[in-house]
Amino acid sequence: MKKAGKDIPTKSGTKTNPKSQKEVPGQMLDKASKEIPTTSGTKSQIMMRLEKMVEESDIMHDTIRSIDIDEGVFGIAHSEIIAKEDMQQLFEHEELGIAVIHTYIWYMYDTLMRGTELCNRFNFIAASRINTMLITKNPTSVKNELVDRFMVAGDNTTPSLYFLPFNSGNGGHWVLVAMDLSRLMVYYLDSLLGDWSKYPSMKKTVDAAILKFRSKKNYRNRKDITWVRVQCPQQNNSIDCGFFVLRFMRDIIALNRIDIPKMVWNNNN
Repeated sequence: MKKAGKDIPTKSGTKTNPKSQKEVPGQMLDKASKEIPTTSGTKSQIMMRLEKMVEESDIMHDTIRSIDIDEGVFGIAHSEIIAKEDMQQLFEHEELGIAVIHTYIWYMYDTLMRGTELCNRFNFIAASRINTMLITKNPTSVKNELVDRFMVAGDNTTPSLYFLPFNSGNGGHWVLVAMDLSRLMVYYLDSLLGDWSKYPSMKKTVDAAILKFRSKKNYRNRKDITWVRVQCPQQNNSIDCGFFVLRFMRDIIALNRIDIPKMVWNNNN
């Protein structure tokens, strides 16, 4: 088994100067993309990056790879096991699983964020820590997992976003939940029509975790938690939701805005 990271390609081109990444009200995605490439076309560019990772490794030769993900990515260090069957999800156009989602988040963090101010503005919650099945089994445990993740990042008085790729369970639908703890805002991004009412237990758990975190920090709750459905690109089949969640995260990081505009994507493409 080879050491993680040595077979993973790095982002070509020069690194973005963190000082140039200023939050500009009204800045659109096409301007942000001049500093950090975005994933227009959703599936094609994300797949190309993931396929390149596979081509430069030995995964497709039945070798199991262990990727060491440091605590900077998900707030806790762990190893992600990637095997041939995981990569077949890409090549056979299947629903993406947690291992592929986590690996791309790690790749994105390592190539776009590490060592820049973006690490203070965008955080990730492991999809394995909160999903419909876990909430059904033990909602209190899931809530506490979320609170622990919030606590790792510091005082959270500076606006930042927590990205949660949420799965409905049993290989179900992926959506993205982005939480701003300082402003009590939660953004919901779904590549299928609908809103958070489809997942009431998820919303209840997220709300409870945010309030418990703020209580532990002795922050005043000046208002109720506000959920916002962001108008985002839509999938045209039943299996591309995972690719869209990866695109949403990458595009928001490229935009470098904590307050996600409802119409951040022009013409929903």
